[in-house]
Amino acid sequence: MEAIKSRVFFRGRLQSSETIRLRKRKSVLYSKEAANSARGRGFFGEDFYVLLLSAAFRILNCFLVQTSFVPDEYWQSLEVAHHMIFNYGYLTWEWNEGLRGHTYPLVFASIYKILYLLNSDKVQLLIWAPRLAQALLSALADVKIYSLIRHLENAEIAKWVYFCQLCSWFTWYCCTRTLTNTMETVLTVFALYYYPVQGSKTKNNCKYLTLVALAFVIRPTAVILWVPLLVSHFLHEHKKLDLLLQHCVPIGFATLGISTIIDRVYFGKWTLVQLNFLRFNVLQDVATFYGSHPWHWYLTQGFPVIVGSHLPFLIHGCLLAPKKYWILLGAVAWTVLIYSLFNHKEFRFIYPVLPLCMVLCGFSLARLKTWKKAAVSFLVFSNLIPALYTGLIHQRGTLDVMTHIQQLCSTNSSATSVFILMPCHSTPFYSHIHCPIQMSFLECPPDLTENDGYVDEADIFYMSPLAWLRAEFYNKTLLPTHLVFFNVLEQEIRPFLVSYNYVKTETVFHTHIPEGRIGSHIYVYERKPK
Repeated sequence: MEAIKSRVFFRGRLQSSETIRLRKRKSVLYSKEAANSARGRGFFGEDFYVLLLSAAFRILNCFLVQTSFVPDEYWQSLEVAHHMIFNYGYLTWEWNEGLRGHTYPLVFASIYKILYLLNSDKVQLLIWAPRLAQALLSALADVKIYSLIRHLENAEIAKWVYFCQLCSWFTWYCCTRTLTNTMETVLTVFALYYYPVQGSKTKNNCKYLTLVALAFVIRPTAVILWVPLLVSHFLHEHKKLDLLLQHCVPIGFATLGISTIIDRVYFGKWTLVQLNFLRFNVLQDVATFYGSHPWHWYLTQGFPVIVGSHLPFLIHGCLLAPKKYWILLGAVAWTVLIYSLFNHKEFRFIYPVLPLCMVLCGFSLARLKTWKKAAVSFLVFSNLIPALYTGLIHQRGTLDVMTHIQQLCSTNSSATSVFILMPCHSTPFYSHIHCPIQMSFLECPPDLTENDGYVDEADIFYMSPLAWLRAEFYNKTLLPTHLVFFNVLEQEIRPFLVSYNYVKTETVFHTHIPEGRIGSHIYVYERKPK
């Protein structure tokens, strides 16, 4: 018995002295990645640090974009918001015809109202606060696109999609501007996050359809991009009737109803803005009044320009992306095709397809091995140069000149009057000076009476500027105290300036690429007493 005990004892000693190796297993429940994922879940995305990086990047982006792009970034948003809160300003013809809705300007009007209640409605805050708000929304969109690909694929591919999104020069140029196209792009990304892509863990029919409906309310043509996506969802949905009756119809009616009530409050009458917008811009093609391009313009210029140096990676990514992403490629192709059918074309109209393109570019960069560092360097530098040039230099004069006009508010504002002799809507208006001095500009509403011989005021002026000025200001009491115009006009109207003792007081740089009626510099002339 003692021998047996001794044997058992020594065997136990020997076993305990040996190192016991256990096989390592990855626990999904307790893994670091899963812990981070669980900790970061929510509307702000999976990675809180990605949110902080995006917010910091877009705030920097906001302050490094100090140029003008198109008049709508002021005249269809900030000018309307300023008029809503401070009860003075100018509303363009679209608002008289009920073509634009108040839902988007209401966002900035709310910011203006808060600043007013805090007695902080200083002009610089009125200019930058809306842009910062738009920048933070764009930052959130960056996070959502990263989180979506991380859910669908993995963190490596998501990282490269995120890099492409931040690296895009056109996104940098547009994403902090107060344009309806910018908000449309943000809402498109948000909706895509909840869209039922194959294998998605974030799909939510109610959320994505609400975001699509909101994008439609803000800009009715937003529905173009979503047509193939909605059709694909409907075809793959097993409970088609439930999708229509429990989601599409209630969400559509609720969103459109709220938008119509908001417009009823501010228009003072019932107005279906979305129907008017489609009727004027699509069916009647009134937008052609502001310019037209050949059918192939988006294919040969528009799309290649906004994608920029990402284009070869986009083509490569289309070949590598899994089949479930073909619907995104289809949505891009469909959008470019439909917009090509309209005569009036602009770069910003197809801006919402850019995040979808960056998803496909990310697959290309993730697959590269040997040339990855070279590709990254190429993308950074090839996008950095146009981003900084267009954001800081090109077409900055029309904003800088408003600073000089704003300084007139500190003088005798009741006796001050400014006439802007430039292509219509070249500059912002009261949202950038925030004082009720008398200001005028050359107007250019389209002909809504179907008069073949119609010519707007701006075109009449440029036919014979000197004759127009002499006819308009036939009496000295009508003369404005200040005139603002591009340098290309100076020689032609010099006799008028000399005869009424106007003196140049400011010269503002605008662009290195003057064209037609747009000059390289803007002059401010002040009328001096004789």
